Amino acid sequence: MTVISQNTDTQALTLTFVAEFNADVERVWQIWEDPRQLESWWGPPDWPATFHQYDFAVGALAKYYMTGPDGDRPRGWWRITAIDAPNRFEFDDGFSDENDEPDSTVGPGHAVVTLERAGSGTRMTITTQFTSEEQLTQMIQMGMEEGMNQALGQIDALLLESVRR
Repeated sequence: MTVISQNTDTQALTLTFVAEFNADVERVWQIWEDPRQLESWWGPPDWPATFHQYDFAVGALAKYYMTGPDGDRPRGWWRITAIDAPNRFEFDDGFSDENDEPDSTVGPGHAVVTLERAGSGTRMTITTQFTSEEQLTQMIQMGMEEGMNQALGQIDALLLESVRR
């Protein structure tokens, strides 16, 4: 299993996932840097993502939608706030309305992704900071924990696929 730990901290208002992969840090970095690879795993298998705007640069805005089993298309956005390739980047993460404008009814979270060598592979830690316990609870009720576990579970196949090419 890819995910080796998950932690919800209601005091710190964070949700953290730690996963390990049999690939070097530079290769795992590519699954974030390349929007086509990102689409291969961002979102659970039955809610795939499509990034229709993506520039992996500080200050850049990424826009995407996820397509549900019934054709629903909830939208989201990222604002990349820091990059230290290939070991760390940060982004604000929020929902969008049907016009790709940020949805102000649910505030954005702030995610920090770190990649570090772990034996012959890579350990990836994703920590999302929320603005309130209510927001953290809302994201959990919306299925963020299960969805991230499923999404991260798709990365091994993507990394293996690139080895076969």
